[in-house]
Amino acid sequence: MAALARSPSEPGLVALEEELTCSICLCLFSSPVTVPCGHNFCASCLELCWAGLSANFSCPQCRATFAGRPKLQKNTVLCRVVEQLQGRAGLGAAEEKEEEEEEAAGRGAQAPPVRCDSCLQAPAVQTCLTCTASFCSEHLRPHRDSPAFRDHQLCPPLRDLQQRKCPQHNKLFEFFCGQHGSCICSLCLLGHKLCPTSPLQVAKANAQLALKKRLVELHNQSERATRAMNTVKTNQSQAAETASEKKDLIKNEFLEIKVLIEERETQTLKAIADEEKRVSNKFDYIYGVLGSKKKEIQSLRDQIEMALTEGDDILFLKRAAALQQTPTKDAFVPLIEMDQNLLHSTYQSAVNLKDVVKLSVIQCREKRVEAKLTPGKTKTPPAASSNRTFVGKKPPGPQHTHKEKILHQAQATLQVEADTKEKKKPVKVAPTTGTLNAAAVVSTKELIDSFLKKSREELLQYAANITLDYNTAHNKVILSERYTRMSVSDIPQNYNHHPQRFIDCFQVLGFQCFKRGVHYWEVELQQNNFCGIGICYGSMDRQGPESRLGRNSSSWCIEWFNSKISSWHNDVEKCLPNVKATKIGVLLHCEGGFVIFMAVGEKHNLIYKFKTQFTEALYPAFWLFSSGTVLSLCQMKQ
Repeated sequence: MAALARSPSEPGLVALEEELTCSICLCLFSSPVTVPCGHNFCASCLELCWAGLSANFSCPQCRATFAGRPKLQKNTVLCRVVEQLQGRAGLGAAEEKEEEEEEAAGRGAQAPPVRCDSCLQAPAVQTCLTCTASFCSEHLRPHRDSPAFRDHQLCPPLRDLQQRKCPQHNKLFEFFCGQHGSCICSLCLLGHKLCPTSPLQVAKANAQLALKKRLVELHNQSERATRAMNTVKTNQSQAAETASEKKDLIKNEFLEIKVLIEERETQTLKAIADEEKRVSNKFDYIYGVLGSKKKEIQSLRDQIEMALTEGDDILFLKRAAALQQTPTKDAFVPLIEMDQNLLHSTYQSAVNLKDVVKLSVIQCREKRVEAKLTPGKTKTPPAASSNRTFVGKKPPGPQHTHKEKILHQAQATLQVEADTKEKKKPVKVAPTTGTLNAAAVVSTKELIDSFLKKSREELLQYAANITLDYNTAHNKVILSERYTRMSVSDIPQNYNHHPQRFIDCFQVLGFQCFKRGVHYWEVELQQNNFCGIGICYGSMDRQGPESRLGRNSSSWCIEWFNSKISSWHNDVEKCLPNVKATKIGVLLHCEGGFVIFMAVGEKHNLIYKFKTQFTEALYPAFWLFSSGTVLSLCQMKQ
């Protein structure tokens, strides 16, 4: 590399210089860094390119994109290569000689002595700075003996006196210019009249003093850095210890919850087992009674058979008369059933406890999602937080913890069941209602499965061409292509006031409404996955936080938030598996009480289904996040 640097005109060095050139500033690398795709750039150039970006970082050369901001590290190998190329290219013959001497010194060789400039043979003993020449002891005699050389300045032998001379005036350097940072001769003082200058010895003393102060400052900075590193390690250890303690506390809390749930499970199963034992004992008793009756009947049969073998007519008639008067009854099995009230109440208590735990988990998940979406908002204290479905109700007091609320609700449920069990006597309950409900559930499930198995051509027989209702569109929602395409504008559209128009959310409803029958329509996600597709009642609010699709009990929707897909109803979110689709099919069955969202393709892929009893007419509903989001209604042939 040194050889290449000494001959910058060689073609190989030119090619090397091109490889070491930044593609942004077209100069040699300065503090080069490497991006994940393998390309190198100046650190400052890359910082300018990525300034102001929070996402979508890309390589300026190959345009490769990165998920997050890459961690850049200095390429030390390139740094050394560039430094060698820059430093070696400007070296002259004198520097080459000095390098050779340094290499020889590194190998243990001694530097050659300074020769006398008069005889060019004997080693010099002193150098005259006035004559700018070195002399041996013989030729130095005039300087010692003659008064003419009394003012000449002598010093130990010096090598390369030409480097100590001013190249412009050929005089020795005597002063130092602090402004330009260079040594000057006495004639150069005229050009540096306004500059702070000082003799070389004074400048050297000042520089030494400044470097000593700098050295002390660096030492103090090093000690402060060491203390800071120790502080970081201490804080790291404290953070790990705090996290460990919190994890232990959380494990204990969940262990208590598990113990309580297992205790409740044991109690519930014991109640069922006791009822089973009671009924089983009754069956055992009846079984024993029937066994005794069977033995009596068998004994009577044996007596009759023996009487039939009697040969004496008188004895036979007496025995026959007695046997005919012996009474016998048919076996009777009384109706024995388990206490249906007890079975239902114990099962319902388990369901209630599950709902309480499920509701708590959903609330926690919902809060975490809200915290991610709105990181700048202040966190709500746990004691004051409550599910948004309980708007207008008094929140629990600050003295109750989250676990206590769950326990209180579970205890209240158990107390109600106990009171009901004490007040009510066991009543035989006919299982017809449960059978009818189970049959209805099975029928609805079979109906949904039958529609999910249908092909797109079969679903198109229920196709409905949906158009958008101009009177419901938000003031920034643009409707185009004969009211089948919607997007968001940054500029208000100055729509006329209408009581059905959405005020706060970028939403619009379909013009068609459905009260009965089966209906199917398709929506195309053209740009930007920040949107929602669903259905709602016409009575849904048009303004306020509850007017957003899925955030109330009057609407059901599927929402795309970038790569995240969620179902929303009654302000409860459920995260769904990611399904890549550009066209969404919506199947509504009014009498069946369900709506299905599916990804349209060669084979329909279920996204989510809602099951409920619809009480009002339903409208197709759509939500857009911001400008750039576009939805289009597919017009299908019927």
